Amino acid sequence: MSSSSVLLSSCSTYASTSKSRLQSLYSDISRQKYSNPASYHAHVDWWQRSLEELVSRGWQTDTTSTQKDKEPDLHDAAAQSNKLVLNARRTIVDKLRYDGVGKPLGLGSTIAEIRRGNGLIPLSQFLTSPQSVHDPGWLPYRVASFFVGKPLWWAMEQLDIVRSEDSYSEAEMWKRIEGEYVLLKLVERAADAVESSCGGMCLADRLYTVASFRKEFGSKALPGVSLSETDTKVLLRYLERDRNVIVQDQEVIKFVTAEYDDREITAVDRGILELKVAISNLQGQVDRLHGKMDETTKRISTALKQQQKSIALAHLRFKKNLEDVLTKRLVALQNLEATLMSVETAAGDVEIMKTYEKSTATLQTILSHPSLDRDKIDETMDALAAANANAREVDEAIRIGGDIAAAEAGVVDADLEEELNELVKEVEKEKAEALEGTALDTLQKVKVPEQTPGAGQPPPLTASEGSTQPISA
Repeated sequence: MSSSSVLLSSCSTYASTSKSRLQSLYSDISRQKYSNPASYHAHVDWWQRSLEELVSRGWQTDTTSTQKDKEPDLHDAAAQSNKLVLNARRTIVDKLRYDGVGKPLGLGSTIAEIRRGNGLIPLSQFLTSPQSVHDPGWLPYRVASFFVGKPLWWAMEQLDIVRSEDSYSEAEMWKRIEGEYVLLKLVERAADAVESSCGGMCLADRLYTVASFRKEFGSKALPGVSLSETDTKVLLRYLERDRNVIVQDQEVIKFVTAEYDDREITAVDRGILELKVAISNLQGQVDRLHGKMDETTKRISTALKQQQKSIALAHLRFKKNLEDVLTKRLVALQNLEATLMSVETAAGDVEIMKTYEKSTATLQTILSHPSLDRDKIDETMDALAAANANAREVDEAIRIGGDIAAAEAGVVDADLEEELNELVKEVEKEKAEALEGTALDTLQKVKVPEQTPGAGQPPPLTASEGSTQPISA
């Protein structure tokens, strides 16, 4: 199996598709767009999913340099190519050659259809457009395009003033669509992964340079691969413009969260980021010094085994120098980390004081309302007391009036209670009669045997009758 077929076979869309179906998918069905739209759209959807998976796994890297009799390493390829951007060139037709199926014939038309569906967006347009990719646009413009633009374009096509895109040949279509395209679904997936790993950030954790952002999130955005520089630019642009979770000022990147909704990059942010970068650089130096010291220790051991004491002594001196440098770097690193902690604490205190100030201003605004004036409160409470007193008087008058009306009507509570008891007795009597009727029905349903057990047999003798009397002489 060829190297391209090996790479394609690892793709889930290829692995789950039979060869006969692949032959159909590799054929040109652009003419079926109107005659068989269901099959046509299924064809386009399969190619979109296949291209997304292949690109996200680093498939675009040239594998012609792979050594003979050695299978291509997809992970090595993934480390050198874009994972969010498709490089649409005619060369990908050759890269998509599959054993027993051949090359895809209508790929150019398929890519053009995916682009019309907003699944592919030109890279330059994606990076420079101030409008979100999810924004459908200004409503009057869309209405005018639908009711004026489309009919006008159709009329121009009928008059052969312009050509319909469906009338282009495959070669002409490739000339029209060649370029770099952002795969929107992959960008959305990468953005989701970045957002999910950004919870509970402190101030320093929300600040990055472009390089440190790529180092931190490049391997987390998509599983098993790392983003390229172009991918990082695309992802940052999407997070800033479409998700509104970061703000960027040249090389400074700041995450915006629900707790910290400050969308301005301040001098404090830049200072904290500089401290963070310095700490990262010092940590790298410390790690490299540790590596050199380990390597020098091995050299000393090797020289001693070979009885080369002078060389071992030279390596030992070098190791002592490394230890001195390492000690200084560790002290500097400790000081910078303490400074960063102090700065973060002070910045947190500022945020707390701002919250206090806002809370105080809010409380003062509420207390300054005319309804909370002292005289107004006394007046309101007096009016409430008077209203309650009036309500009690009305209630008392109604109660007294009801009693008088009942007395005049001759209604006595004892008579009412006696009538109620009679009604209760009638209800209980009805229940008893119902239970008695149910019992009688049950007894009538019981079958009584016609002959009792032991009928026709002499009754058993009693103890006295069964005893024999002695015969007298």
